Amino acid sequence: MKTLRALIADRWLQLFLLSAVAAVVLGFFTLSDELAMRVVIYGGYWVMLGLVVLFARSLWRLGPPDPAAWVAAPRWPIALILGCGTLLLVHEAYGFKILMDEAMLLGTSMSMHFDKMALVPMRGHDIQGAFQIMGGELDKRPLLHPFLLSVLHDLTGYRPENAFVLNTGLTFVLLTLAYDAGRRIAGRAAGALTVLLLTSLPLLAQNATGGGFEILNLVMILASLLLGMRALEQRDGRSLEALLLAGILLASTRYESVLFLLPVGLVILRVWWVEQRPVLTPVLVLGPLLLVPYALHNRVFSARTTAWELASKPGFERPFDPAYLPDNLAHALNFFFDASGEQSNSLVIAVLGFLAAPFFALWVYKTLRSLRTAVPARAALAVFSLGFAAHTLLLLCYFWGKFDDPVIRRLSLPLNLGLVLAVVGAAAGFGAGPRIWRGLALLTGVGTFVFSIPVMARHDYSLDYYVGREMEWRRDFIAAHPLKDYLFIDNNSIMWITHLVSATPFTQALHRKDVILFNQRNRVFSAIYVFQRLRVDPVSGGLSLEPDEDLGPDYQLEPVIEQRFTPFTVSRISRVVAIADGPASPPVVAGPGPVLTAEEREKVRQQYLEEFIKQLP
Repeated sequence: MKTLRALIADRWLQLFLLSAVAAVVLGFFTLSDELAMRVVIYGGYWVMLGLVVLFARSLWRLGPPDPAAWVAAPRWPIALILGCGTLLLVHEAYGFKILMDEAMLLGTSMSMHFDKMALVPMRGHDIQGAFQIMGGELDKRPLLHPFLLSVLHDLTGYRPENAFVLNTGLTFVLLTLAYDAGRRIAGRAAGALTVLLLTSLPLLAQNATGGGFEILNLVMILASLLLGMRALEQRDGRSLEALLLAGILLASTRYESVLFLLPVGLVILRVWWVEQRPVLTPVLVLGPLLLVPYALHNRVFSARTTAWELASKPGFERPFDPAYLPDNLAHALNFFFDASGEQSNSLVIAVLGFLAAPFFALWVYKTLRSLRTAVPARAALAVFSLGFAAHTLLLLCYFWGKFDDPVIRRLSLPLNLGLVLAVVGAAAGFGAGPRIWRGLALLTGVGTFVFSIPVMARHDYSLDYYVGREMEWRRDFIAAHPLKDYLFIDNNSIMWITHLVSATPFTQALHRKDVILFNQRNRVFSAIYVFQRLRVDPVSGGLSLEPDEDLGPDYQLEPVIEQRFTPFTVSRISRVVAIADGPASPPVVAGPGPVLTAEEREKVRQQYLEEFIKQLP
């Protein structure tokens, strides 16, 4: 490494340090929360466009693959990737699996496509044949996924189903990168095992056919890992530039993925140490400033305390706390080792991954102590294992970090990927030969056939998240009413708006009853519909509206269609047939029911469910 005096005199390093200081000041101290969010709303699209273009340019500058190596390479990995990708896709129906995440991402992509603004539309209407977004807000979710989806809209026309097209393509990209990562670590057999292990995961199939950002997150993790391998091998500015940009885009995919900037930074520092100088390019110098948009976007959490969704889990006061770890760990083990088929886990990954974990940790420790002599690919895997560990620890300290929860299972995908890499890394680190790789592949194939495929076929893990099925029910209603000349009152107005149906939330219908009345009298819409969810009382069997979905006595509703998605909820679509004139009358608030503890409520629900099943004809 250069002497201290030489480092101080290095102008590139001076500019890098100045960029880092400026990034901290701009990201955390200069702008108010409100102004920071406005900057993201109006500038987020253009920032993502610039980052993606820079990343594509950096990959182009790395040069094309060696044509001779491509010609000499076997073709069976292509068949394996295509076959495994198809297997993941055919067992699941395409649909929006996690309601708020996927609706919000699609809504943001819609605004990016139509207006080049990072907004989630909350109100939207068809005005003389042209659909107009009337209002929205900045969502807390990062912008890479909606940006890429908006580009797909730009190229093919706006369709909600483009979300499925994007994830279908990303699934094959993911398996290709997984194969390449395994191959670099221990050869083609290891690459094949990596693909087979990922294919054994029903959770991956569920997300591959959904509209969320989980597949993109895995793609960017593997892309960062592979570029880290190249950076340690080539130790040049172009490789480090591509690695840094991949890490920044990864941080712009999911909130917690910013933790993978730790191994990205460690790889860059390692290259500097080996080269005995800071290896810097203009993009690397500006790297800290490129993270400012991420910092500004995260101000949503300080501006809107509801962004943490603590109210969804009464009794929790902090989003992260080490005290949550023991309970979350128990739920994680329940997810990984569930054999009933009710979870979207892979027993193959669980058994092999947890068996390999201690040996992999030992191998990582030995590799990190001898990085100078380690193979670059394995050195990068050892460094990135720190990112996987930090990511897992953070989620286990999250108040809603229960991996066996239907909404939270998807957060375990990076850990599943980490366990797959641990199996490959441990086997490679301890000198596995061809027989071992073939044995592991055979075991994975048997586990997939005996356990994973039947689990995918039954779909228990999808059916117990009734909100997703309820959303498909809404989409079926839209398909049955293709003119879309009606208005929907629904707290999930985003779903209707993203399907180009005029919609508004209940608060608008309650506080601006005169506006709804005007539209009804003037026949602006062919009909005004209301979506409501009713709770079933486990004791009496009576139905009661959700408090925030009650329009009060001024609205006369006529049920059109209803469906019972669980024994405890009834979903109903009604038509507004009359609206009382005059001042708005608030909904009648029912008196409080009997106060039961969580354990008592669960016991009553279980008793009701058991009786419900017994009474089925």
